[in-house]
Amino acid sequence: MGAHPEQQRGRGLWFTGRKRAGNQDAPGGRRPSRGRRARMATIAGCGAASIALVVGACGSSGSSSSGSTKVAGGTATYALPPATTPNYIFPMSNSTYFSVSNISYLQDLLYRPLYWFGDGTQPTLNPSLSLADQPVYSGRQVTITLKNYKWSNGTPVTAQNILFWINMLQAVGQTEWGAFVPGGFPTNVTNVKATSATTLTMTMNKAYSPTWFTYNELSQITPMPKAWDRTASGPSDCTTTVADCKAVYTYLDSQSKSMSTYASSPVWSVVDGPWKLQSFNADGNASYVPNKSYSGPVKPSLSVFKEVPFTTEPAEYNVLRSGNGGQKLDFGYLPTTDAPKKPANASVGANPVPGYNLSPLYSWGINYFVPNIDSTTPEGQVIKQLYFRQALAYLVNQEAVIAGPLRGYGTTTNGPVGANPVTSFLSSQSKTDPFPYDPAKAKSLLSSHGWKVTPNGTTTCTNPSLCGAGVKQGQGLSFTLPYATGIDWITAEMAQLKSDASQVGIQLQLQPKPFNQVTAIGGGGCVVTKASCAWDFANWGGGWIFAPDYYPTGETLFESGSAANSSGYKNSQNDNLINQTLTNSSLTPLHTWQDYASKQLPEIWQPNGVYELTEIASNLGGVNPQAPTLNINPENWYFTK
Repeated sequence: MGAHPEQQRGRGLWFTGRKRAGNQDAPGGRRPSRGRRARMATIAGCGAASIALVVGACGSSGSSSSGSTKVAGGTATYALPPATTPNYIFPMSNSTYFSVSNISYLQDLLYRPLYWFGDGTQPTLNPSLSLADQPVYSGRQVTITLKNYKWSNGTPVTAQNILFWINMLQAVGQTEWGAFVPGGFPTNVTNVKATSATTLTMTMNKAYSPTWFTYNELSQITPMPKAWDRTASGPSDCTTTVADCKAVYTYLDSQSKSMSTYASSPVWSVVDGPWKLQSFNADGNASYVPNKSYSGPVKPSLSVFKEVPFTTEPAEYNVLRSGNGGQKLDFGYLPTTDAPKKPANASVGANPVPGYNLSPLYSWGINYFVPNIDSTTPEGQVIKQLYFRQALAYLVNQEAVIAGPLRGYGTTTNGPVGANPVTSFLSSQSKTDPFPYDPAKAKSLLSSHGWKVTPNGTTTCTNPSLCGAGVKQGQGLSFTLPYATGIDWITAEMAQLKSDASQVGIQLQLQPKPFNQVTAIGGGGCVVTKASCAWDFANWGGGWIFAPDYYPTGETLFESGSAANSSGYKNSQNDNLINQTLTNSSLTPLHTWQDYASKQLPEIWQPNGVYELTEIASNLGGVNPQAPTLNINPENWYFTK
């Protein structure tokens, strides 16, 4: 299950992105991650049995530019999610930078992943936009054949560029790759070799499901140009020598932290995607121009694609409605507080912004906030207790948040597999909330485990033998909970949770912070990343999107020791069940695992709001359908007259 956590704007993170994705997004985003995009689809596993996806329809208040004449050129201005700006360009991102904002709004525009996911409104492999033909499986061997793509410096995209990526993962992936999983890619392959300039073969260390291996392992690869194979001292040879890769990574990582040089950098200017950076500012303002050497099937029609940042949804909405400051948005979003109430049997309500089409974007992901099970604080001993996490879950009123602050644009998160779009990945049990709002059950759980419940005060432990290992006599239930600012529905949800938790004597000290600060606190498990563990909870708003691991198994996010396991959750039975999902093409192991994990609460489930209530200028075509993977494809966009 790969993904980036992302904050969401009136959407999902109300989660991106990639996380991506209220101010939403998600780390990311990774996309946290990092809402989105309706159909009937088939996941082709290249040799594996196909998996049918049944997806619910996602509508729009009008189709853009129907019957109009396409015009070449023009500048399309795109509003970034509130308080979520790209800040890392190197596509090998660690958990701090593994977000929808970095991947979808920056990296993928410039540097194409080996395989592209998001086909229309489906979270599935898109062969036409991939750099390679679909992988061919024969026993434990997989063969990858590249198409005819070129880098912007004129050199071809080769199998050696794939080896460059794989070698670097071998060298630094355990600590510097946000999708790292112990025993996962690339340590689960052997005998990786380029058999020609365009063909690479690898042998898996055991028989895996081809669907899983394509969607969750090969999906992670981004070929890197030979021009990047260097250190501050000059050219290096990570492409063929793993021992050289750490120094190369150190150099590229340092260059990626120098945001003011992105557009002028001789490193980052070598691209194989449809766009090149014309300008980039650390505040989030960025302009992209077409890459004239792009080899893909859809060349940009626009002259410039421009991204502009906003600190809050109201600030963006002010510009969207009036063009304040001389800035016109061609692609913006509607704050949930201003959203038209969604009728029960409709996809949207009446659009309040003239000249635009309202099109909700839902993400292929889940939303949650993180309990720090590895916390070094006394409160961490309480968070370790499953009964306490269950009591807290009964205080999260998901349905009320969806009906209220989200105005009907969202779904409950019922476990570790996304419920929107509805797919065959989702078990029957996971279609309903395992912890519906019930303060009485929360109180009962605490009372039965040795706590003296003090409504509107602080509940304290009176029987440590029942409170759980490490919990002290007289210890109170008081916790810090930083959450991402900029998205009104997340702010409203946190305020309501604070009030509801107080009913049973749980005191939450809310700490509103910018998205990037929240992901820096809780975006990576503290034991894995060696970061400070002196925190209790963290809510970046967007949870996780299934990208770059699109098959929603749990190895990336929930397996013991995984880099993105932000809570530090460890459970041998959970690990066992996850491992069964990787080798079996049947959906039964996936359903069994999610039904178990949903009640174990490795994270605290919260609503997966619409990732974004996008407002698309009526003269901007090619935007819909929007992909649930939270990728954006402005090369498809065009103006009409």
